[in-house]
Amino acid sequence: MPADNALLEIACFSPDHALLAHKAGADRLELCKDRNAGGISPSLEWLQKVKAEFTIPVFVMVRPRGGDFNYTADEFEQMRMSLEAFDPYADGYVFGVLDVYRRVDMKRTAELVRLARGKPCTFHRACDETPNLFEALEDVVKAGCKAILTSGGAPTAQAGSEAIRQLVQLARGRVEIIVGGGVRSHNLGLLRKDTQARVFHSAAIEAGMEMPTEQEVALLKRAVQG
Repeated sequence: MPADNALLEIACFSPDHALLAHKAGADRLELCKDRNAGGISPSLEWLQKVKAEFTIPVFVMVRPRGGDFNYTADEFEQMRMSLEAFDPYADGYVFGVLDVYRRVDMKRTAELVRLARGKPCTFHRACDETPNLFEALEDVVKAGCKAILTSGGAPTAQAGSEAIRQLVQLARGRVEIIVGGGVRSHNLGLLRKDTQARVFHSAAIEAGMEMPTEQEVALLKRAVQG
């Protein structure tokens, strides 16, 4: 892990992405598929392949579809089944469940945390769609998640940096705030200064590209280390 416990998590949309991110120095991977949908659950085969290649932590997206985060009973059952299938291989999980009022669904979130069997759970950017980020923070803490991935309720982390900074201050010692949403090497240094966060999340895919580059991941890692 980098000095001062800063950490770079790379969102990977295929095993090839994961291999590249690992090679370039990522500290942790978020494995999912379908970038256009914002990331949904990957296949078990992808997770098995990635975990067979290397040992850095791999957190797995548990999301049955793109779109909103209010799930039907059948969709939530898919999430439960995915968690159980991923259990032998995943180092942690990433999910977000909202109720019909776009607030954190504490009951369902707590159930997924329980099914994670002690592995850390990140409540992802579903929180950015809630009416009140600060209430969402408290709900996520009560439900048992260990981290929140957020852009501060804005389209990008840069635009939401002030809200992220407030979340970091409120969350200290209770839950990790992970900065995500347009994080790239050219803005990570400023985001680190403005938010005072220590964990940053990026796909490392530059404008007009379909794949991350080793250079961008390496530059992100350097920026995380300060």
